[in-house]
Amino acid sequence: MKLIFLSHPLFLGSNSMPRYANWLCNGMHMRGHEVEIWQPQPGFFNLPAPQALKKWLGYIDQYIVFPYIIKKRIKQQPANTLYVFTDHALGPWVPYLSEHNHIIHCHDFLAQKSAMGTVPQNKTGFGGRIYQKFIRNGYRKGKNFISISKKTQEDLNFFLGDKKPAFSTVIYNGLNQDFSVQDAAICREEIGKIIQKNVSAGYILHVGGNQWYKNRPGVIKIYNSLCALSGFKQLPLVLIGPQPNHKLVNERDASPYKENIFLVSNAPDDIVKKAYSGAEAFIFPSLAEGFGWPIAEAMASGCFVATTNEAPMNEVAGSAALLIPVCPADESQHNQWANIVANELLTVLNNPDQKLILIQAGIDNAKRFDSEETLDRIEAVYKQLAQDN
Repeated sequence: MKLIFLSHPLFLGSNSMPRYANWLCNGMHMRGHEVEIWQPQPGFFNLPAPQALKKWLGYIDQYIVFPYIIKKRIKQQPANTLYVFTDHALGPWVPYLSEHNHIIHCHDFLAQKSAMGTVPQNKTGFGGRIYQKFIRNGYRKGKNFISISKKTQEDLNFFLGDKKPAFSTVIYNGLNQDFSVQDAAICREEIGKIIQKNVSAGYILHVGGNQWYKNRPGVIKIYNSLCALSGFKQLPLVLIGPQPNHKLVNERDASPYKENIFLVSNAPDDIVKKAYSGAEAFIFPSLAEGFGWPIAEAMASGCFVATTNEAPMNEVAGSAALLIPVCPADESQHNQWANIVANELLTVLNNPDQKLILIQAGIDNAKRFDSEETLDRIEAVYKQLAQDN
């Protein structure tokens, strides 16, 4: 089977979607299929220009030059080639391949929902609304879809409206790295060296980016409430992610426990794995997600997980996590919310038997997201579409 994966350009600086495309491409290559990756190259983007113009030059490469290349390359492909859009945000290219055999992988529709004005925490400007409409008008011309969660499929159906897809299914993401239970004492020693603090008794952990929906400031609010409760052992808080934004730094600096809060930036994968296995608890109070990778990663690493009781976080966590209420949009209610979550967390942290039950359930739950099994299911869909056309 000939598979052509269409992927985001590397010159935009985002790694997650190109990494996903490579994971799909390598997985199908290992299964014996002929594969290629098509993605825009930096032509106009590399011209000397002020930084403010770089985005627009990149748009020329993506939406004027690359479609011309697509139309030219199509003529050289076998008739039964399957074109795989690795993200629905590549929608502007869909019309050029909508009459060919294709499938679109759908991740999260958060940017689309924000542009519709339904997300008060993330207002979108006029230009952003036009851009998201451009994307939406593209993927609405698609016929076949794979969503990474039931929530994502639900959002897809909303944006497709009365246009019913020819094929639509849900295939959960697979862990594409080797996450497993490691010796907690050794892991804590390693993390202690990084933050220069003795964490032999453990620490509270969060892993995630600065996107509004990750709710990193909310993690610090929960930690503040935890520290104020009697019975909490004053464990440090470690947040691993990209360079923190001003909002997170300000939240940390305003905390009465700031000396015990550590922001670790750009940690390599092996340190992230150790951080999961050494943590006393992993807190993931996201407001929304497409899937929620860190939930499964932490569970596979033998860590107790607390996450939001909203889809898709509770889809991924199942009954193997402490499910906490979602943080309200009204900032005046944030401290009250944090107090509620902290009390629920402390109940588990002070009950070793209950915590151990959740940890074991999490290890078992994470097996649902085996990378090879996920690739097998995706391959089966690709084959089905190839046979039907």
